Amino acid sequence: MTTGIVHFGPGAFHRAHQADYIDRLLVEDPRWKIAAVSLRSTGTIDALKAQNGRYTLAILDTEARFRTIAAHNRFFGPGEFAGIRKQLNDPEVRIVTSTVTEKGYCLGIDGALDFAHADIVHDVNDPRRPDSLVGWLALGLADRRNAGLSPFTPICCDNMASNGSKLGNAVIAFAERIDRELARWIAGEVRFPNTVVDSITPATDERLRQVVREATGFDDAIPVARESFTQWVIEDRLPDGSPDFACVGVTMSFDVDAWARAKLRILNAAHSTLAYLGLPKGHETVADAMSDPALSAFVERLVIEDIIPTLEPSPVRLSRYAEETFDRFRNPTIHHRLSQIAWDGSQKLPYRLLDTIVEARSMERPIDRLAVPIAAWILFLERQARSGAPIVDPLADGLAACARSDESVDEILGLRQIFPESLGSDPAFRKAVTDAASQLRRGGVAQAP
Repeated sequence: MTTGIVHFGPGAFHRAHQADYIDRLLVEDPRWKIAAVSLRSTGTIDALKAQNGRYTLAILDTEARFRTIAAHNRFFGPGEFAGIRKQLNDPEVRIVTSTVTEKGYCLGIDGALDFAHADIVHDVNDPRRPDSLVGWLALGLADRRNAGLSPFTPICCDNMASNGSKLGNAVIAFAERIDRELARWIAGEVRFPNTVVDSITPATDERLRQVVREATGFDDAIPVARESFTQWVIEDRLPDGSPDFACVGVTMSFDVDAWARAKLRILNAAHSTLAYLGLPKGHETVADAMSDPALSAFVERLVIEDIIPTLEPSPVRLSRYAEETFDRFRNPTIHHRLSQIAWDGSQKLPYRLLDTIVEARSMERPIDRLAVPIAAWILFLERQARSGAPIVDPLADGLAACARSDESVDEILGLRQIFPESLGSDPAFRKAVTDAASQLRRGGVAQAP
């Protein structure tokens, strides 16, 4: 087998998701083994080396299933510049994937490359020893251009809207700072497809290691787990010679945005709603919250009656997607903590709920129910700020100051970094959120519209 893919960020999600697809693809086409690259820590890389690239994937449902994944055959940790660079310049490598979290792309609040970011400052000054993913992609593409090789195709697998477009713009912007000819070549020759990825992947802990040990007899240091549902959508613009992803269940689509909107506005919006309404009722996980009849009924009505109408028409079978989502949420073997979902609300809610509210207003549809999770988030911030508990959010300081105010709803709705002018100054929206906050203070979701 040969190495045809380089992956940056071999954390749990990559090893439970993309690596599972590739592992199955290798049965039919042995060209696509993965070289794993970690730019920050050595733990996973060292464990993969010790286990010859093998680890256990536990698929958690009513009955657990276990698979050995053996998709990786090369491993590079921080500081292994020569090895990473040589691998990226290997003509057999056609794809470079990444799961480095949104912050790993060094983007500003506007989605463009942040040239003030410490890693980008370093890489502009020393582009041959990069710290950032963007810097590595630019260096790898420069080497291939200089060698007369065709470029590899970067495929971003992190949850960002228009993730491929943002990555492409960032790499081109970086290249313009160091070599304008390189920037022009990348813009003309390299494809950065947009993607959607989805599968709930709990963190690996000692409990999972024990389950794997008892089920397989193998003392696995780095097992991973995920739910049985998995989805990978790639924009159908890969160059000739790319892997046949479709043969292992990847959806190749010319309209990735439709899938991204469905995920953000159905699954992710429902997640945030369950978090902000479920936490004050004492629920700890998504499955716990969905076992609450009033809360689950509210979320299902929100999705079916308020969110789906703003997404139609769509190539996605939205009603079926929603039903699959609710079934996934009820899976008791997946311990997806509401407290983690509640983090970073200022960054998540604009895409998960506010865009839907803007469209509902333009369609003259009711927004009373859509306002409830926004109000619940504000009350969540109030409880955190007034109890002295931390607010995990890039805008934490400003949100905490607003949340301590007697006019917390008005103060937070006035934050233009979160609420666009079209909503923040909309009397109907402000009234809907204010009324929802009052209802939640009185009786919780059972009293919500």
